[in-house]
Amino acid sequence: MFARDGYTTIFVTIIFALIVSGIARYLEPHWTAYVIYTAMALLVAFILFFFRDPDREITQGDNYVLSPADGNVVQIKEVEEDRYIKGSAQQISIFLSPMDVHVNRVPVTGEVEYLEYEPGIFLVAYDHRASEMNERADFGVKHPSGTKIFFRQITGFLARRIVYHMDVGDQLKAGERFGMMKFGSRMDILVPADVEVNVSEGEKAVAGETILATINA
Repeated sequence: MFARDGYTTIFVTIIFALIVSGIARYLEPHWTAYVIYTAMALLVAFILFFFRDPDREITQGDNYVLSPADGNVVQIKEVEEDRYIKGSAQQISIFLSPMDVHVNRVPVTGEVEYLEYEPGIFLVAYDHRASEMNERADFGVKHPSGTKIFFRQITGFLARRIVYHMDVGDQLKAGERFGMMKFGSRMDILVPADVEVNVSEGEKAVAGETILATINA
């Protein structure tokens, strides 16, 4: 299964590979064509691999904050969040390499109360300054308990495009697909200070399955 947001890229890549391979048939010496065939096959294979969208067994629990992305937990720190939570918060940052699944999933059940797209620069996603300086999309979701959860998609040096399918007022369910980030990126999840964080730096997170935090409703 492939991510719907990757269909255009997959199609364009396959057409490009076919055109280049067709031209390569007429190149001299003949072994050059086989090098190009191999390169085009590897390109198509990588694009198909990158845009894979496997089904997941979503972890069930009304008060869980699930990981919205696959990747490594690279930072957990205390911050002051002034956009949506408006107070002390704990930030969990996940770095997605080009080898990770890049389809993003909703971290918590609730209503979208805040959504803001922010233009920015393109630092490498594992640089912690990327959280505030890179291009990003910010989301605020109010859990049924009243707890506010804030998360953001962040572009990286290679990831120059973020895609999301939600709007203010939407009712979300934890584990649902909501978008993706293309070719290496970062995801930050911020929870209020009284929410229990269940992961540590260095752990591998799996979207829709790993419990990042538990809301003490």
